[in-house]
Amino acid sequence: MKTIRLNNGVEVPILGFGTFQITDPEQAEDSVKEAIKAGYRHIDTAQSYMNEEAVGRGIQQSGVPREELFITTKIWVENVSYEGVKSSFDRSLKRLNLDYVDLLLIHQPYNDVYGAWRAMEELQEKGKVRAIGISNFAVDRVVDLAEFNKVTPQVNQIEINPFHQQVETVEILKSENIVPEAWAPFAEGKNDIFTHPVLVKIGEKYGKSVAQVIVRWLIEQGVIVLAKSVKPERMKENMDVFDFELSEEDKKEIATLDEEKSQFFSHADPDIVHSMAGRKLGI
Repeated sequence: MKTIRLNNGVEVPILGFGTFQITDPEQAEDSVKEAIKAGYRHIDTAQSYMNEEAVGRGIQQSGVPREELFITTKIWVENVSYEGVKSSFDRSLKRLNLDYVDLLLIHQPYNDVYGAWRAMEELQEKGKVRAIGISNFAVDRVVDLAEFNKVTPQVNQIEINPFHQQVETVEILKSENIVPEAWAPFAEGKNDIFTHPVLVKIGEKYGKSVAQVIVRWLIEQGVIVLAKSVKPERMKENMDVFDFELSEEDKKEIATLDEEKSQFFSHADPDIVHSMAGRKLGI
C-alpha cells in the first residue's frame, strides 16, 4: 500500500476504509474485519458515527498486529473544548479498546477549537495520538490554527469528489504542508456518479469501474482517500487501483465535472451550525 508522509513524519496509508453510516454494530464489526482482510490498513471512524465499539471489535478480531494498522477517530462538536477533548478521547479509546490512535481530528470547525487543539497537542506529546488534524475547516481557519499554536495540523479531511473538486483548497493545503484527505469521494452516489458517461468512458479504457477511476484520480493528486462499502467484493475492487495511471486527457475530462460546490451542505451556513451545535450525542 502506498503511504503519504505527514509533516511530523508519520506515514499514512493513502487508501483508507471509511465507516460513516455503518451504524448496525454487527455490520460495522464485520465490515472492518472484511476491509482488513481485503488489505486495508487504514480505518476511519468518529464519535458521531456511533460505531467506535464495533470498529474496535473488528480491529481486535482481524488478527492483524496493532502496529500495522492506522486508526482515525474524530472529536464531535459538543466535545470540542480543552476538557471535552480530554474526557471524550478517553471514552473513545475505551470504546475502540485501543491504547492510542494514529490520527485524531476535530470533526467540525465549531465550538472551542483552540482549547480542543491545545488538548490534542498534549495528547500527541504523551503518545496517545500519533498525528492530529482537523476536518471540514476552510483554508483560512486552517492557517489561523497553525499560526497561533505550536503544532500545524497534519491533515484536513474535507469533501472531495468529481463534482466538488476543491482544486484551490487542495493546493493551498499542500503549500501549507497539510495533507488533504477526501471524504465522500463517490459523492454518496449523487448525480448518478456510478453511471456518469465521462467516468464510465474513462473506466472502460482501463478495464476499471467508475469507483476505481475516482480513487485513482484522488491518489494521483496526493490526496488520502476514504472509500466505504459493506460489500467485500467492492472493498477489494476499490483497492485495485495501483496498476494503471490516468492520462492528462482523462484528468481534463474529469475537471469538467466540477460544480464547485458541496454535494451536501455548506459549513458556512448558519442553519448547519445551529443543527450541529444542537446534535448532542452524550459521548
